[in-house]
Amino acid sequence: MQIKDIYNQKKPVLSFEIFPPKPDYSLDTVFRTIESLKDLEPDFISVTYGAGGSNRARTIEIAAKVKQDYQIESVAHLTCVGHSPAELDAIIDNIHNHGIENILALRGDPPRDQPHYAPQRGYYKESIELVKHIKSKGGFCIGAAAYPEGHTSAISWKQDWLELRDKVAEGVDFMLTQMFFDNRLYYNFLENIRRIGITAPVSPGIMPVLNAKSIRRMISMSGASIPAKLLAMLEKYGDNDADFEKAGIQYAIDQINDLVHNGVDGIHLCTMNKVEQTRMIVENSALSTGKAKS
Repeated sequence: MQIKDIYNQKKPVLSFEIFPPKPDYSLDTVFRTIESLKDLEPDFISVTYGAGGSNRARTIEIAAKVKQDYQIESVAHLTCVGHSPAELDAIIDNIHNHGIENILALRGDPPRDQPHYAPQRGYYKESIELVKHIKSKGGFCIGAAAYPEGHTSAISWKQDWLELRDKVAEGVDFMLTQMFFDNRLYYNFLENIRRIGITAPVSPGIMPVLNAKSIRRMISMSGASIPAKLLAMLEKYGDNDADFEKAGIQYAIDQINDLVHNGVDGIHLCTMNKVEQTRMIVENSALSTGKAKS
């Protein structure tokens, strides 16, 4: 089933993001995670892979198993950095041959061991080129990333919104946002993209902050800002891992409750392959109860 059809059938759509284990770990670890979360009835699961295309084969294998064995719709992440158009053709054909109908088209990060990476001649530089490539193949529902605080490489927010509109015009069917910690940023973003004519569904990406170190890492990777409420949490519980995790789970619940009550298209929960914490967030939020819990 294509993700765009799920958005047409219900609101809010619940989706999870999982990632393949490192190459030296068995895939059984992630399959146990999916097995433990499937009763939360996510509408789809997206499967990431690492910088420069690492773990790509595992991404496809996991996405196929999610759909075929667990009967949950899946989305395979695909980045264009480091791949020639011919290589992308082979990857997309492999995705199709595994019965996967949905692709999240991303530019991707350069390989970690190539700090001065530059695309070779003929390689794609931007995700819109990948969107066009996938669209030309036919038969796929295409997702894209969206950035409530603007992409780190964008000159301005307006430029970012217009580039997103261009991607939708070229074939993007739905969007999943980068993490953010202040819902007002999302509402402002949504108002502005709707104003310029983007009507495709958007699911806010929620990344639970479960330890103090993870906040600093997330900020450095994504450029997301820290609102006063989260900063106060960091100062109050930063030296106590257990209390910080509890507070981080509640912070995610509060974010989700507010978003659901304001009629978002969906919630895309970055699980970090953590079963207990993901379950607590879903079961104690408006995603499960239909009404917010305090």
